[in-house]
Amino acid sequence: MSRPLLICICGPTASGKTITAIEVAEALHTEIISADSRQLYTELRIGTAVPSSEELARVSHHFIQDRSIHASFTAGAFERETLQLLESLFKTHDAVVLCGGTGLFLKALITGLDAPPLSNEHLRKELQETYDREGIEALQARFDLLGPESVNVDRNNPRRLMRAIEIREALKSAPVTQPKVDRFFDVRGFVLNWPREVLYGRINQRVDQMVLDGLEQEAREVYPFRELNALQTVGYREWFEHFNGKLDREEAIEKIKLNTRRYAKRQLTWFRNQTDFEWIEAPHAERIINLLRS
Repeated sequence: MSRPLLICICGPTASGKTITAIEVAEALHTEIISADSRQLYTELRIGTAVPSSEELARVSHHFIQDRSIHASFTAGAFERETLQLLESLFKTHDAVVLCGGTGLFLKALITGLDAPPLSNEHLRKELQETYDREGIEALQARFDLLGPESVNVDRNNPRRLMRAIEIREALKSAPVTQPKVDRFFDVRGFVLNWPREVLYGRINQRVDQMVLDGLEQEAREVYPFRELNALQTVGYREWFEHFNGKLDREEAIEKIKLNTRRYAKRQLTWFRNQTDFEWIEAPHAERIINLLRS
């Protein structure tokens, strides 16, 4: 018997993953699992571009606004919960659509996560001293020297940046290898591709629309919890800087656009280097459906 199929609809932010996944799922009469590490949270709607109520009504979605920002949710937890969900969905569906752009979630589900290297207390102390003396820019520069940027590292969070440097340094001297896990389903992945200038235009337009939809007020409502990991996110951090008086309103909006474009670039690098997914030009859904049917 053929194995069930997990169809991954991936790509950078603002590439059209949501509508593409819906159209593919409708064509295949199946459901969608979100692999977006921020659309999980009930308090974050506008800034995470969750599907609209009309879009959610078209196809059953999972992992969309189903928990609070106060509840921690790791890639390992996503792997465990999604595997359980897929066991249930594959009883009634030959294929299920996975939609999202969080690389670590995708890796956890498809190949499993590597065991993290042991901590290096000497290096950690050195990095802390560097941060105290020279600021986060020095950590960012050191991180960039170690290889391509990772989409899963918050470059404005010094604790996470120091841990990422520690891991990369450890992997250089003693690489951690882990065989690919054997899943009970096959995977076929697609990356939605756009010319760079078109994608950046889509990002800028979406940020403008988010502002019109009330992103500033949404950020203000979660501002008291700004230290939570769920809020170390483009689209919220910049408003927090505005509320703290570090940026004026227009500077905050322009910084959101800039940081979102940078994030999209890192996502594209990750998909190019970490997956063997097929890159698809628009119209995305039509091309993907034809490829699946053929």
